[in-house]
Amino acid sequence: MADIVLAVPGDLQIRTGGYVYDSHVLAELAGRRRGAVALGLPAALPFGTDGDLTEALRRLAAVPKESALFVDGLAYAVLPPERIRALGRPVIALCHHPLALEGNLAFNVAARLEASERAALTAVAHVVATSETTAATLRERFGVSPERLSVAEPGVAPAERARGADNGPPTLLTVATVTPRKNHIAVARALARMTDLDWRWRIAGSVARDAATVEALTAEIAAAGIGHRVELLGELSHEAIEQEYAGADVFVLASRYEGYGMAYTEALARGLPVIAGRGGASETTVPADAGAIVDPEDVAGLEAALRRLVGDADARGAAADAAWAHAERLPRWSDTADVFERVAALVR
Repeated sequence: MADIVLAVPGDLQIRTGGYVYDSHVLAELAGRRRGAVALGLPAALPFGTDGDLTEALRRLAAVPKESALFVDGLAYAVLPPERIRALGRPVIALCHHPLALEGNLAFNVAARLEASERAALTAVAHVVATSETTAATLRERFGVSPERLSVAEPGVAPAERARGADNGPPTLLTVATVTPRKNHIAVARALARMTDLDWRWRIAGSVARDAATVEALTAEIAAAGIGHRVELLGELSHEAIEQEYAGADVFVLASRYEGYGMAYTEALARGLPVIAGRGGASETTVPADAGAIVDPEDVAGLEAALRRLVGDADARGAAADAAWAHAERLPRWSDTADVFERVAALVR
């Protein structure tokens, strides 16, 4: 019997921040406990059918009562509170960020998700948030009481410092699934105004999640005439991502919202200057001297931040030094797992 069960929709091998977080936590816990396992739930959640929801609840009901049961927010946010209570056991919700804040959702969809998540949160024994910013949102907007709330920030593994492009122009790296919230198009528009400088932009992240956004991004790049400088790499393996970080000079991700921003800390851990979008936890995740925090809708401001780091080697070096120094203070995955253990003991 597993001491801890983490229920997650779909495949943990998917390389998005939430799935990477869940995988790291399970691996860390499995190394120190009798058992910590993933429980697969229907992949269509949170936008599945009634049948998907029924199947998810059936699988949750089969988890032994002696196990501490954590449910990822992609699933728990759409679970009816009465059905959560009917499980007859404590349930712990894991919130990377509220689903309604995903961005680019139709108003009625966002409103429905917010109402569903607020209701579901009334029925859980405890909530684990992945940042102080998300915890504040859960308290202030979703009514989660402080005594039912813990924060487990993502960890980061020690890494070698990035070497940058070898004898070539500065390489800009974005690691993020191509979706509206990640805001790749704003970066493309800013770079289109910078053809007087030499640079290359590499985008690592799934291009299979949102076909319309991928189409819009590729059209933007083509119209700007910068296609020969940009490469969409798709979803990469862990080893391939490591190579991308190692060969980069600047990390840029102008997200509209981040519950924490794991890609930012992965870049900081390698001493990369970071240009981040102002939204959610980004301002607390990325120190100002390690790059820039910009309004994600301000293309001119994004251009200015990129110009400073692409065109000025001294500014880029100073930001890289600040990032490398900050990396020493970042949490490790062992710290994250400690919170899960404390919460598991608390609700038993």
